[in-house]
Amino acid sequence: MTLPVQLLCENLRCDIRPDLGGAIAGLWLADVPVLRSTTTAAELSSARQAGSYPLVPFSNRVGHASLQWAGTSHPLIKNNAPEPHAIHGVGWQSPWEVLESGPQFALLSYEHKADAAWPFAFDSSQAFRLTADTLELTLSITNQSDVAAPAGLGWHPYFVKRANSRLTFEATGRWEMNDEKLPTERRSVQGLDVDCASLDVDHCFDGWQGVVHLRDEQLHTQIRASVSRLVVYTHPTRDFVAIEPVSHVNNAINLMEHTGVPAQELGVCVLQPGESLSVDMSIQVERVA
Repeated sequence: MTLPVQLLCENLRCDIRPDLGGAIAGLWLADVPVLRSTTTAAELSSARQAGSYPLVPFSNRVGHASLQWAGTSHPLIKNNAPEPHAIHGVGWQSPWEVLESGPQFALLSYEHKADAAWPFAFDSSQAFRLTADTLELTLSITNQSDVAAPAGLGWHPYFVKRANSRLTFEATGRWEMNDEKLPTERRSVQGLDVDCASLDVDHCFDGWQGVVHLRDEQLHTQIRASVSRLVVYTHPTRDFVAIEPVSHVNNAINLMEHTGVPAQELGVCVLQPGESLSVDMSIQVERVA
């Protein structure tokens, strides 16, 4: 096992597991967990149970693990049984290399060779920066294949859902989902301002203004990102709220091919050979007085 990386700045601490998908094992303000967190990073056994993990080179689902691109159907690996889809990219199920590590900064990298999980080669990096009240993250991808390739990025953080947790953000649209958890149509909405206890949601919002507030009796957490789409998932039986800044709509590449909707409208980035895409997210946290 690659040794965990720990970042510490005053009362804020972040533990990272490079070997488990470059995932965050925990984020705490003093003794209060901000994200779903293991007591120690070594206890984390799967990125799927982490506090957060990177989404690269796509977020959410590619329907029925079949990528439709440039007139060709590419069968992908169904990587989250028993689901029939490919989900959350490939980075979260791969070990990352530590390029640099210090008390408040870490830089990880992952190199993907074209395979059955994703037919386009790419390099990716994650940068983590910690201040006294904020975790800043940058996720990047460079197309290393010799053809134009679709790309998307994001994060899948699981925030602790405590008593009286309230979620607030602005958006202009929400994609409705079918029974297979794939988007069907876009409806105009105004985002959410709701208590999380009874919230049942698993949707991608677009026209997101780039800021989310999550407040409870202990913490006020502010999530900011340089993308305009946000996937939110929770249920009354869950003890977390997944708040996922992402660059594209769920199943966007296939939607683009099937419907003719332009790539830009769905958030799909088309990278030419050697081109890169980078996105940023920050998690700022403070105690409630």
